[in-house]
Amino acid sequence: MHKVGNAAIASVTAVSLCSGAWLLHSAYRSDAPPQPSAAQGAVEPDREGSAAPALPPSPPDRIRIPSIHVDAPLMGLRLTSAGSLDVPPADDKNLAGWYEAGTMPGETGTAIVAGHVDNTRGPAVFYDLGALSKGSTIEIGRRDGSTAVFTVDAVEVYAARNFPDDKVYGAAGRPELRVITCGGGYSKTTGYQGNVVVFAHLTGSR
Repeated sequence: MHKVGNAAIASVTAVSLCSGAWLLHSAYRSDAPPQPSAAQGAVEPDREGSAAPALPPSPPDRIRIPSIHVDAPLMGLRLTSAGSLDVPPADDKNLAGWYEAGTMPGETGTAIVAGHVDNTRGPAVFYDLGALSKGSTIEIGRRDGSTAVFTVDAVEVYAARNFPDDKVYGAAGRPELRVITCGGGYSKTTGYQGNVVVFAHLTGSR
């Protein structure tokens, strides 16, 4: 695989994640998924704090977030013809994806993982992503048998029109991870209005 980095993802968000399919199609539910509080955000994630040494390259195959009961396989994602990050099939509610032309989780740089918040049948893999707190653990199982362990630095929500591409997708000098789903305001006519983004950095491996 030829790594092209995240620079190819320009001025786009994971908008295909954000139709709000469950809420749009359900006559019985009107509640939206949890959103991060201001206390979980940060102007900039901590880029100077302690980090574990980078791991050798290995594709990821699973993501686990124990505090919100996520345990899901990962598929490779590419860019669409419009230059936006593609998304996993919506019909599989327990599936997430990683940007396979970019950084592998555990390598130096910014690795990208994305998944749906819901589908037509109900909550999907990252429905509770906005409930994560700073200090939470994200585990990425890798194809070489190792597990990259990340600690959450911040959880933020952005309106689509103000999505900070450089902050989310930009290069990092240590192993970092972004986990993205949809969130923000919700409209039954247009779906979710933005994205929830988790910022994390590598703090261990096993």
